[in-house]
Amino acid sequence: PQLLLHHRHAPPSGNVLKYFRRNKSGKQKGNKDDIMPIVMACMSMSKQKIGALIVIERNLPLNDIMRSGEIIDANINQRLIENIFFKNSPLHDGAMVISKKRIKAAGCILPVSHSMDSYKELAAHRAAKGISQETDALAVIVSEETGNISVAYKDIFHLRLSAEELERFLTEESA
Repeated sequence: PQLLLHHRHAPPSGNVLKYFRRNKSGKQKGNKDDIMPIVMACMSMSKQKIGALIVIERNLPLNDIMRSGEIIDANINQRLIENIFFKNSPLHDGAMVISKKRIKAAGCILPVSHSMDSYKELAAHRAAKGISQETDALAVIVSEETGNISVAYKDIFHLRLSAEELERFLTEESA
């Protein structure tokens, strides 16, 4: 496992998310309507130190994960994301799953990583690490302790992302 720290002006390492773009395999291209509600919700929750865990399905289906929570199947919407993760919301403790440009489920249970010994272990980070180890999904974490936004992808954490870095991370096309 690797731990990557980002500085304000350093671009995220690697182009990771094919989910939002149409490429040679016919995947959908993302636009601001798909990505900005996620970024804006994460920024808002970060300022209020509201914890969140948003998993974005890529190639491997997350049907079992979705079935562990409540099926929602709604458009991606900033207010809905914030309401789901509001501290006393019934679904705030689990993960939200986004698939095919829709919020598919919330309150989902993720596999937990047992290999996190290099830095302070937090429940959401362990769950994000677990999903990134077992699938090709991307997990966005907002820490309720610090308000920091991180992304786990392919067993690597990208920590302390700014809004611009998160947006870039979600829109970059794989090389």
